[in-house]
Formats: sequence, structure tokens, C-alpha cells
Amino acid sequence: MSLSRRNFVVATTVAAGGSMVLSACSSGGSGDGGGGNHGGATEYTGASVKIGSADDSKGPAPEVPGAKKGGTIYGVAEDDVSHMDPQRIYFAYNSSVANLYARALTGYFIDAKGKMTLVGDLATDVGKASDGNKTWTFTLKDGLKWQDGSELTVEDVRHGFERAWASFITEGASYVQTALTGKGAKWRDGYKGPYGGDHLDSIAIDKAKKTITFKLKEARPDFNFTLAMTSYSPVPVKHDTKEKYDKAPFSCGPYIVKHRSIDKSMTLTRNKHWDPKTDPIRNAYPDSFEFEFGPTGLDSCDRFIADQGKDQQMIAIYEPIPAERMQKVLTTPDVKKRSFNGLSSGTYYYAINCKRITDVEVRKALNVAWPLEQIRRIYGGESAGDLATTILSPDIIGREKFDVFGKLKKPAGDPKRAKEILKKAGKLGQKIVYAFPQRPTYDKTKVVIENALKDAGFDPVIKPLNSTDYYDQAQRIDNKFDVMWFGWSPDWPTAYTLIQPLFDGEAIGDGQNNISQTDIDWINEAIKKNSVIPDVKEAGKAWAELDKKIMTEVVPIIPETYQRRFYLHGSKVGGAQHDPQFAATLIYKTYVKA
Repeated sequence: MSLSRRNFVVATTVAAGGSMVLSACSSGGSGDGGGGNHGGATEYTGASVKIGSADDSKGPAPEVPGAKKGGTIYGVAEDDVSHMDPQRIYFAYNSSVANLYARALTGYFIDAKGKMTLVGDLATDVGKASDGNKTWTFTLKDGLKWQDGSELTVEDVRHGFERAWASFITEGASYVQTALTGKGAKWRDGYKGPYGGDHLDSIAIDKAKKTITFKLKEARPDFNFTLAMTSYSPVPVKHDTKEKYDKAPFSCGPYIVKHRSIDKSMTLTRNKHWDPKTDPIRNAYPDSFEFEFGPTGLDSCDRFIADQGKDQQMIAIYEPIPAERMQKVLTTPDVKKRSFNGLSSGTYYYAINCKRITDVEVRKALNVAWPLEQIRRIYGGESAGDLATTILSPDIIGREKFDVFGKLKKPAGDPKRAKEILKKAGKLGQKIVYAFPQRPTYDKTKVVIENALKDAGFDPVIKPLNSTDYYDQAQRIDNKFDVMWFGWSPDWPTAYTLIQPLFDGEAIGDGQNNISQTDIDWINEAIKKNSVIPDVKEAGKAWAELDKKIMTEVVPIIPETYQRRFYLHGSKVGGAQHDPQFAATLIYKTYVKA
């Protein structure tokens, strides 16, 4: 997902410096300051995701040590969630909140160290594949109910997939749709959604056996990972209010949406019909969650530091510690012990518009000149994450480290070398239009970027854009930008979900994420070939080779950072932990201390 407001779109987040997107990476401790009842990833975990068994898929979820039921957890974030309808969720922040009321066929159990295991959530296991990974069958668990006590059925599960074709559903993931139809970007052709009474022929259900079978047109060895996405959660056929469902979704998880005031607040209370024996993933300790939307990152951080009244029971849902407060937090012992952090699975980068910057030598010069170290310093220094040199993050299965442009040796950029490359290409004075979302952090990074480009012989033109619709502008194929700040977090820890959305020719279009606009036959063919390799290690090796070839021969991006995100919680909150999947707080493990 990108780190955009669409799941920067599973996949999307906010940088330590207050950005709108990805998440954070780098090595280091869990950030508990020695005083912790919370965990966090101390190393990259996505590349070591385990495939769980049927026993692993049984509930209840393991207890969090010391946790107690009762009380209210208060969450704070600058922005409200943009969608609550599962089929309209493709933004990590939305998914992290949806975990409280939405479940899917599969999901991830996350231990105290951030290690993830793929398990059956609504399903009894992680699915059974046949026909060369083109047919997948899942069986629903017994005891699954909706918030009104009615049974959650295979019809409801099927409905969750079929309503993705509804005309008002435009924001969710499309992996399943393309796999079921084999039509690529034209997956909507031939089916108008479930509201006319028709069903997809490629999904078969057996009510008596409680099974649902997917008959794919394309082999998908990692299809069970795909189904863990919020976009593929069930919706009850009898309670589908279509467009209105986005404001009042029905719950099959541990909490019910009790009250919501758009852009202001939301309250969730216990779902008495949720049976923890069916759920191997979620704990549900608080009686309620009350979320407050609106306070800026600085405002909420200062409240965490003060730790007064209800704020003692407060968690940061998705708002990381601002760079301006990082030093104070990490040097104040009683505040530091209430911080926690984790590594991101994604990559922040700058997309180069290959339709405008057609000379690969110019794209190489941009990489050589780019001031990565100065940018990271603005983000907060080494605590903000590791410098990036590859498309794939260290959290991706099979990823191999390489550094084509020597950025780790000269992270501040090498203007002399970049100017030599430009001169040899006859492109000294090349104009570069750089676009970025206007926020305090990026207003600072634009200065060092502009200076670096000038020193390297470029003619930079700086274009700050409204942060609210930044992605809408960047994702237009007729935009007038040469380099655009961007980021992407994988929807599950395989390279397919990083490389296909960003570099496949079929992913070019308004609202799509191939904003480098690369449409190269050998890349398109490699994506199709690699996506069906059944052996995980073999597939990982193939993706790593493609990563290096793209960065060596095409150079469509300037990698920036693999980020680490730091969060805070109040002194009366227990169980606070970084969610390695969404780079957010793992809300469902928190509890109120006595």
C-alpha cells in the first residue's frame, strides 16, 4: 500500500518528522527504556513470517502478561479514519483501527517481539491450495457471529468479495479481483456487483460444509496472504447499506462502533457476540476505546509528556513522535520508558517521471546528487531509520542489499560526480520540477534538495502541493512533475506487492501508483513470471535480481529511507506495541493498568 491516505496505499504512514505516509526502519532496541510492559520489533520481521497451522489458528489469542480487563483507552490522532467500510479500506491507519471490528479469512498473530505468523482468522486454517495454486478453499470456523448475534455465513464472506465490484467502491485493493478474472486493470468488465442478484462464477460456496472456494485465472502461491487484507473482510448481506455502510459498519470483531462524529471523535464498545475462542489474533481488554481526532502531532506529544488526567490512559493511534520532540522524549527517562517503536516494511523514495526525464543518465545523476543524509537529519537522525538503496525493504522475503550509486559511502550526495554525469550526457542545466506535500518537515527538506541539485548542475523548480490532495495530483499521468516524493509499504511481505504496483505497465493511470510511468516489456514479463513461482525462496531470489536490474538499467526512483516509527502512551496504559504490519499501534493488545 502506498503510504498515502489510502493505505500508504497497508500500505501507507507518517514519518518521524510528521509526514503523511510510510513507516520507520533501522536497527535498534524496542524503545521500552528498560521500563517496559510493551514490546516491539528489534529487527525486521516481515521476511521471516511463518505460515501457521490449524492449531495456530485456534483461539483465544495468548494473554498479554499482566493485562486486565476493564476501563477505557483513549486514542489520539490528527486525522480521522478516511473509511470504515472494509472494501473501501486500503490505508494502513484505517486498517489498524478496523482490526477492532473487522476480521478476514486469514490474518497475522503478532508476538511481543513483532514476529508475525499467518493464521486462519475466520477460517479454520490458512487455506488449502490445488491446481497449481489456482484453486484455494477455506472453511469457516464454528461460532462466528455478527454484532446482532446472527451467524456469520459463507454468503457474507462471498458478499465481501463481490461488493468490491460496486460502483461506489473505488479505494480498496484489487489483487483478488485481478486474480479471479485474469483481466488485469479491466477486472471490472463482465460483472456489475452483487446488487442485481448475480454472483461471481469464480467463487463457489458450500453452505453445509461452510466452505468458500476461489477459482483463480492466475496462479497465486501467496493468495492466503492476500486474504488477510481488510479490503477482503466480509459484510453481512442483510445489513449491507451500500454507500452508508462506510459510516456504520457491522462488527464481527471484539468491538462495535457505538458513536462517531466525523473528524472529531469515535467511541467503540464491547461486542458481546464476539467469541474469543474463535479469534487467535485479538485481545480485548478495555471496555471501550474513545478516539479523539484533530490535535496536531506536537500538541498530542506535549500531552503525552505532561501525562495528566485521562491522557494517562491515552495511546497514539498513528501519530508518531515529531522530530521536534524526539530529543526530549529520548533524554527524559520517565517519558522514554513510555515510548515504543518499530521498523517499517516499506520504502520511502522519490519517483522519477520517466516519461519526462527520458535520459537514464540524468536519472542516475539525480541519485548520485540526492542529499539523503541531510534529509534524514531533518527527520530526526539515525533514529528515523536506515538509508535506502534498494526498491525492496529489508522486510521483504528474499531481498538482497546492494548500493548501485554508492550512497552509503557518500550519503550527503556527490555533486561533483553528478555534474560529470550530466556534462557527459550533454544535460548540464537540466530543469527538474520537484513536487512534495507541503508540511513542515518537507518544507525543510526542500531546501537541502534544492541546494544539492543546484550544486550538481541541475536547474531545480520547487513545487509544494496541498498535502490533502497531494496523491491525487502525483497520480495523474499528465502531471508536470519530474521528481515526486512518495513511499510504498507492501500489502504482505513478498516483493510482488512492492514491485507490481509501482513498475508494472498495467499500473499506469490516473489514481494508480506507477507514477514513474515505467512500461518496459522485460519488467512487465518478469512481474508475471515471478508472481507464479511456487517456491518462496526461489521467488525471493528472482525478485531480488529484478530489483537490482531495475535500479541499474532503468533507475525509476531515488530510494530514501527504510523508516522507524516512534510512538508514546500514557503511564496507565499497558501492552502498547508497534504493529509491524501497519506501522501503527497494535491497539487490540493495549489495556488499562490498575
